[in-house]
Amino acid sequence: MGRNLTFSTRKGEDIETAFDDLASLRIRVFRDFPYLYEGSLTYEKEYLETYARTPRSFLFAVYDGRRMVGATTCIPLEDESGEVIAPFRAAGMDIPAIFYFGESILLKEYRGLGLGHRFFDEREAHVRSFGTYRMCCFCAVERESHHPARPPDYRPNDLFWIKRGYTRSDRLKSYFEWPDLGETHASSKPMVYWTKTLSPV
Repeated sequence: MGRNLTFSTRKGEDIETAFDDLASLRIRVFRDFPYLYEGSLTYEKEYLETYARTPRSFLFAVYDGRRMVGATTCIPLEDESGEVIAPFRAAGMDIPAIFYFGESILLKEYRGLGLGHRFFDEREAHVRSFGTYRMCCFCAVERESHHPARPPDYRPNDLFWIKRGYTRSDRLKSYFEWPDLGETHASSKPMVYWTKTLSPV
């Protein structure tokens, strides 16, 4: 990859040892379009507690020296928040058979090194290791095409996700709240899910 990067995996309660680094990285990366996230360490650590309470949760992190420069997580869907589970329950889907992929974040200067594929490989391998899950999913924020903060060179990740075997499912949608950059109050954002059926090992 041309860089002296190292990798780390943590599961369940061990993920708590990376909370500070992961929370800071999430805030930094999610400030960019399309999330425009005005984050706080207090909220981030509360959110990440869900992963520490779940034995089957998973974190794969990338380090340059001692600095975390990328990370990705996943967790059984049934252990996620009610707002994440709700659209799957409404669709009559088998929630205990689904794994939810959380963030996939990487600092700009480390993109283009194949780490996006590595993130999916690591998470999917973790899910398959249990032998009981039949689907994995993640969600992405929906922003209008003419949003004033959209960079001229912005390219969505849709084609990358499709190549990874994921399908956009417009019937599966949640609404999350967070303050956009410059806002003092949270506003609701639509999140559309992408799913992939796992083939037997």
